[in-house]
Amino acid sequence: MSNFEAFFLTFIPILVAINIPGVLPIYISISEPLKKSQKRTIAIQSVITAFIVSVGFVFLGQVIFNALRIQVEDFMIGGGVLLLVISIIEIVAGRPKSDQQGAEFGAVPLGTPLLAGPATLTTALILAGSYGYLPVILSLVLVLFLAWLSFTWAEFIIRIIGHNGARAMAKVAYLFLAAIAVHLIKSGVFKVIGSK
Repeated sequence: MSNFEAFFLTFIPILVAINIPGVLPIYISISEPLKKSQKRTIAIQSVITAFIVSVGFVFLGQVIFNALRIQVEDFMIGGGVLLLVISIIEIVAGRPKSDQQGAEFGAVPLGTPLLAGPATLTTALILAGSYGYLPVILSLVLVLFLAWLSFTWAEFIIRIIGHNGARAMAKVAYLFLAAIAVHLIKSGVFKVIGSK
């Protein structure tokens, strides 16, 4: 298999797992009340956090699983529950409007668990075992660069859809995030049941 084929076979699943169209409305909602400099900081912070967490997990994930005696399906269930809780809180309570609070959301929850969530981490770990570390890392770099680009275009998107439209999109995105969380939990539970 050529390097290009390996890259392509890792790029597409990682692109789907990171789900930029699903995260973008959430970024818009988080950054809406902030200054431009804070928005840039959040965008950079989120992709750097996601990259560090993802690459760290690719290299250390299986070691950590073995040390803690947990399986990938356990991680899927735990991560799914975390995403579900975040989704419910955001749908019901909404985002705090404080500039200081907003400026802290680049790393958590935007960087992780939204960009580098259980789906991304599990996908990257499995792909690294199949195709090697280099294609996975290159795919992460490219997909996270695309995420950063989409974040920098967020203001243009807001001008088109308006602030109320952005809020509505964020609520819908959190509904989809909740559905993804339920899918992760369900898949993990079925794998646990199937292994017994």
